[in-house]
This record gives sequence, structure tokens and C-alpha cells, in this order.
Amino acid sequence: MAELDRLRLTQILSPAFPIGSFAHSQGLEWAIASGAVRDGAGMEDWVGSVISRGSGFADAVFLSMGRRPGADLDALADLYEAYLPSVGRRLEAMELGRGFGAMTKAGPVDLPYILAVARETAALDVPEAEVLGLYLQALAVQLLSVAVRFMPLGQGEAQRVLAAIAPVIADAAVRASGAGEEALCTFTPGADIAAMAQEHMETRIFRS
Repeated sequence: MAELDRLRLTQILSPAFPIGSFAHSQGLEWAIASGAVRDGAGMEDWVGSVISRGSGFADAVFLSMGRRPGADLDALADLYEAYLPSVGRRLEAMELGRGFGAMTKAGPVDLPYILAVARETAALDVPEAEVLGLYLQALAVQLLSVAVRFMPLGQGEAQRVLAAIAPVIADAAVRASGAGEEALCTFTPGADIAAMAQEHMETRIFRS
């Protein structure tokens, strides 16, 4: 039933689903510590950029490609790794993939998180743009939770930011749905540099 599939989707993409995403910032920790992101407006710009033209959008494209019948997930995993900008981001992708696999029917998997999600959701009777949109919203919540804990950013302001970028999330989900390798063109050098720099912070809270 589509209703049950939708409930399953919201469960496995919920920030409360215990895969360890709370331990990762995708370089946002460094961006906050360095002053590149200072407030809610900065978070809105940062998260919106990641989702509209950065790693978030690329992840949505990989999710779409991985959900197709006959998708070669191992080949996609190799391609995905080639797009990762840092060791920390690879660590995150594989740790979350293992955590996700352990909590789902698939069991333990040796796939990046986004492709583990692709395999788990491929058979769900839910429109693809909705699947991608919920994934991107979960990513936005993950990044906003970093700011709430580390900036700090108030929970009310975090919710305002999340509501403000809803159109960005919806647009990115539609653009990524059905897209292929030709769509894997991102341009968020600041976020990529932050992901690299976070690995070398003398004191850090997050693993990526």
C-alpha cells in the first residue's frame, strides 16, 4: 500500500532514525568556527547552496540513479567515491551506510549511505520527487542540528531556516528526479574546502 510505503519512507529518513548522522557536520563545524557562517541567514545560504548546487544535489542524483531497475550499485559506489571532496566525507558516507543497513531489511551493506537508501527505497510506491525531497530535508535537518549545538542557533530559528529553504528542497528534488551522470555538476567550493579543513581542526566535535 502506498500509505504504508510513505510511512516507511518517513521513518527511515527521519532524523530520529539511529544511523549516527548527528556525529557529522560535512565541514560545517569548520565553517562556523572560522566565522564563515555566523547566524541564521548564513545557515540559510549555506544549506540552501549545498542542496541546490552542492553535494546535497549530487546525492539526490545518485539516489535517483540507484533506485532504477537493474542499477549497478557497486559501479555507482565507485563513481560516488570519486565525487567526494574529502576523507571525512567518505568516512561519513560509509559509516552512515553501515548504520542504515543494520537498521533496515537489507542488513549490513558495504555501500555509501545514499546508495543504501536507494536500494531500500527502490520498491516503495512513492513518487520519486517525494523520496528525494524527504532525503534532502533530512540532510537540511542534519546540518541545522549542527548549528543548534555548535553555533548555537536557536531551535526556533532553525525551524525558520528549514521553512525558508523548502522551495529550494522541492526544486532540487524535481531537478534530480530521473537525472543521470550529466547532472553531476556541482559548484560549492566553500563547502568542499570546509569539509577538507574540518579534518585538520585541532579540537573538533564532529567526525566530518
